[in-house]
Amino acid sequence: MALTREQLARAHCAEERQLRMAQLQRLSYRQLQQLLSGDPAEAAVWIRSAAEFGLIAAQLRLGRMLLAGNGVPVDAAAALSWFHRAAARQDAEAMNMVGRCLEHGWGTTADAAQAAQYYRAAAACGYDWGEYNLANLLFDGRGVPCDRKQALYWYRRASAQGHGRAMNLLGRCLEEGWGCDPDPAAALLWYERSARTGYFRGQFNYAAVLAQHGDPQAAAGWYLQAAAAGDRAIRGAIMGALRNAAAPALQAARRRVVAMCREAP
Repeated sequence: MALTREQLARAHCAEERQLRMAQLQRLSYRQLQQLLSGDPAEAAVWIRSAAEFGLIAAQLRLGRMLLAGNGVPVDAAAALSWFHRAAARQDAEAMNMVGRCLEHGWGTTADAAQAAQYYRAAAACGYDWGEYNLANLLFDGRGVPCDRKQALYWYRRASAQGHGRAMNLLGRCLEEGWGCDPDPAAALLWYERSARTGYFRGQFNYAAVLAQHGDPQAAAGWYLQAAAAGDRAIRGAIMGALRNAAAPALQAARRRVVAMCREAP
């Protein structure tokens, strides 16, 4: 009996998938890396084939592409499915991404308690983003009981791996005494480390402490870096912080930030 046009099309697609998978098996590690980091629109079909073949890095890349609509149509539910497939193999980055989807309701109903479980699993593997995201839930008491001492613990763990956002929040905890005794000197150190990673909130907080400590020239430089790296909200915060500044360097920094806001679309 002759095959229908639809059956022939399915058979053709299956044959193409098999050919792509055979080619993927012959690629070197470097070639696979180039494929996964290439232009999404051009590489999408190959990334999907690699994901179907079971390559965790491809499953993660495809999931992120589907979340952002990068080279493929936006499909958060499909993204979550790919993250789940990689997480089932105990991949820490994938477990963290499942947590992100659950926390924010991407492709599923938001569930902070389940998100915390996935973040905790990623954190237990030593993954810095899992440690940071778990700390945020513990700090706010979302999905888990509020426990700022535990949040501080996980911020420290992520900070030790060079996580700029965790460093900034570790600095905030140490400055304000959240989950610990206040330690201004240690807070300043972590703000500086966060600032040097390029994180604009760390740069803002480091600048604020420098200004309080009587170093307006250095503070002005960091405020400007924060304004350049950050968004309109952080520029507004900088203008507010410097509204009554007396030091010429800080006044000049405020004028430059005002100009940035006017220049921005």
